[in-house]
Amino acid sequence: MKIIDAHFHFSNRLGFKETAKNISQVEFSAHGLRKEFGQAGVVAGIIMATPGREPDQPSGSPEEFDLEDGTVEGLLSCVGVNPEKLKEDHDELDYIEGELKKRWVTGIKLYPGYFPYYVYDPIYDPIYELARKYQVPVAIHCGDTQSPKGLLKYSHPLTIDELAVKQEEVTFVICHMGVPWVIDAVEVMAKNPNVYVDLSGLLAGNKEHVMKMKEKKLYVEYIQQALVLSNRYDKVLYGSDWPLVPIEPYVEFIKQLIPEEYHEAVFYRNALKVYPKLNEIL
Repeated sequence: MKIIDAHFHFSNRLGFKETAKNISQVEFSAHGLRKEFGQAGVVAGIIMATPGREPDQPSGSPEEFDLEDGTVEGLLSCVGVNPEKLKEDHDELDYIEGELKKRWVTGIKLYPGYFPYYVYDPIYDPIYELARKYQVPVAIHCGDTQSPKGLLKYSHPLTIDELAVKQEEVTFVICHMGVPWVIDAVEVMAKNPNVYVDLSGLLAGNKEHVMKMKEKKLYVEYIQQALVLSNRYDKVLYGSDWPLVPIEPYVEFIKQLIPEEYHEAVFYRNALKVYPKLNEIL
C-alpha cells in the first residue's frame, strides 16, 4: 500500500535533533528518513515548517528541506506562520505569499498554543485571504504542546469550529486529532465540510514504546471511539510527526485504529484531496 505522510518535520533545528536522539531514537538525517520511508511504503510527505517563536524570527524556516546530508525526493511543505511578525512587519505577508508561489509549498501551518492567539483572531485574517487566493489548506496545531510554556486554551480544537464557519471557503486540518480532545476534534471535523483531521503525534517515543502503546487497550479504544463516532474516514489523514516516532511502527499503530476498508483513503487518497500539489509529484 502506498502511503503519504501528511505531517512530519525535516529541519536542522536543534529541538528536532534532540527529540530524535532522546525520545524516538531515529536517525535524523536525509538518509534516515529515506530509509524509513522505504521500509514503510511512504511515497510522499508534507513537511510542517516551524517558525521561530520569538517576535524577531521570521515565518517559515530556511532550514527546512535540507539536513546536513541533503534532502529526500517527494517532499512538499506548509509554510509556518509567526503571528508576532504579522503585527509589525508588512514584509512578512509578502514573504509568506512568495513561499506559496513556490511549486513545493502546498499549504500553511499555524501554531496556536505556542503563540497566544486564537485562530479566529483578526491577526490571521490576511493569512486566510492568502489561503483562499492560492487555494491551499491551513493546517493547525491542536491539542497538547511540547512546551510547558504553551497555553492550551488557544490550541483546543473547539476553536476551529468558529473559524471554519467564518472562513467557509478555506480548508482546515486539525493536526494531531486535537489529542487529548479527540472527540471534540472529530465533532468539529464532522460538522464542518471544510475541516479535516490528521493522525500525527498521537504518540511520541521509540519503537518499543510505540509497540507497547499498541497493546494499551484503553488508549487504542479512546482514539477508535472518536473515529467511530464521527464515521468520516474520508476526512482523516495519516501523518507521523517524525522525528517524534519511527515511521514504520507508527504506521502499524495507526492501521490498528482504522478499519481495513478505509486504509487506502486514510493513508493515501485523502491527502491528495487536501494538499493539491501532491497530485503534481505523484
